[in-house]
Amino acid sequence: MIEQEGADWIPAGADISRPSAARIYDFLLGGAHNLAADRAVAQQLEAIQPQVATVARRNRAFLRRVVRFMLEQGVRQFLDLGSGIPTVGNVHEVAQDVDREAKVVYVDYEPVAVAHSLMLLKGNSHAAALEADATDTEAVLGADVTKRLLDLDKPVGLLAITLGHYLPDVSEIFKHYRDALAPGSYLALTHLTNDFAVLNDPKIAETMRQTQDHILPRTEAEVLALFDGFDLVEPGLTTSANWRPDRLAAVVDPEEDGLYAGVGVKR
Repeated sequence: MIEQEGADWIPAGADISRPSAARIYDFLLGGAHNLAADRAVAQQLEAIQPQVATVARRNRAFLRRVVRFMLEQGVRQFLDLGSGIPTVGNVHEVAQDVDREAKVVYVDYEPVAVAHSLMLLKGNSHAAALEADATDTEAVLGADVTKRLLDLDKPVGLLAITLGHYLPDVSEIFKHYRDALAPGSYLALTHLTNDFAVLNDPKIAETMRQTQDHILPRTEAEVLALFDGFDLVEPGLTTSANWRPDRLAAVVDPEEDGLYAGVGVKR
């Protein structure tokens, strides 16, 4: 892959020298929208923990299952915070396969992620990408595209997949989103933790300090607290592979799974 400022998926002026979590995740998922700096960090992570790409794939599969679950509950609009770089099985693809008029707003502050999302969504009037920091809830919820696509008086599927561990004040941020959502809305999240062996290595956090996205692992109790105001649906707080797996055989030892995962419904 040739990396140059003129590549159609790299916005003009984007800093291609500094790695980002969104592009590292894309690489781990087998995507093509990542740069040399991102691949270098991803390879360092794989040297520390060879299962890191497997953890990423399980996390992505959780996202798809969650969207299908919310659709089954009647949700037809989604706000995907920290959405990253689009890959196969995006939220709008899963949702609009069930209902062509399902609405999706992707939010990310990473210019490459947003630029590629806009390319992918060209001609799709029911989905859009917003370049914004998910921590700025007023900017996200008050954006023209959000107000055009989402009706906050009706249930929304709020997706915060591998987002919380990048945010120091995540609890307050989630509360702001919760307060803006109608009863019957859902929050789905995954969150990195040191509670399980697979990602319990301080070198992982040290490696991510090379990027613009430092990680803050949290304990089970801390992750549970993020669902304040939401009632967890079965099976409660578990790990990404073990939240309503498609097959019983897909159940994974939490020690090897690495990410807490759960879904809650607003009271």
